Amino acid sequence: MRITGGSLCGRTVTVPGGVIRPAMDRMRESLFAILGDLSGKAFLDTFSGSGICALEAVSRGADPVYLVEKDPIKVETIFKNIAMAPVRIECKFMSVELFLKRSKIPFDIIYFDPPFPYKFHGSLIEMTGKLPVLKEGGLSIMHRPKERIIPETLGNMTKVDERAYGRSIVDFYRKNS
Repeated sequence: MRITGGSLCGRTVTVPGGVIRPAMDRMRESLFAILGDLSGKAFLDTFSGSGICALEAVSRGADPVYLVEKDPIKVETIFKNIAMAPVRIECKFMSVELFLKRSKIPFDIIYFDPPFPYKFHGSLIEMTGKLPVLKEGGLSIMHRPKERIIPETLGNMTKVDERAYGRSIVDFYRKNS
């Protein structure tokens, strides 16, 4: 896989062993084009896998950037990949749900890319609306299979955009004030 834009554009990222479904280059490129310049934005990459979305965010100016991954098989590859980042990427190896509950950092953007069999997509979006982990006006972005439908409104989170990429959907939810 390659980083699709920004200061690290074209750099190669290693894919870890174990179960992984890396976000397609086309989908990532489109996602980050929609987000635009991320200078000074706090970005959280969850279910991180290889760390490529955290690297895409750093490449486009996001800082601070955190990633969360609970699979210990992926740790070594993540550290190898993020070594190319020009700024520190904070790594938390725990469940996403636990991180969201414990985080003291308010993020501008939270990106969720759970395994397709995962069943709690809506719950994660709703959780980010209830907890201080997402700033008011911030975005929670969910990559999901098209078969898994999520409501337009979840608590104080409202869907503001949806994009289709093959059998994948990317939903954009904004936190209402």
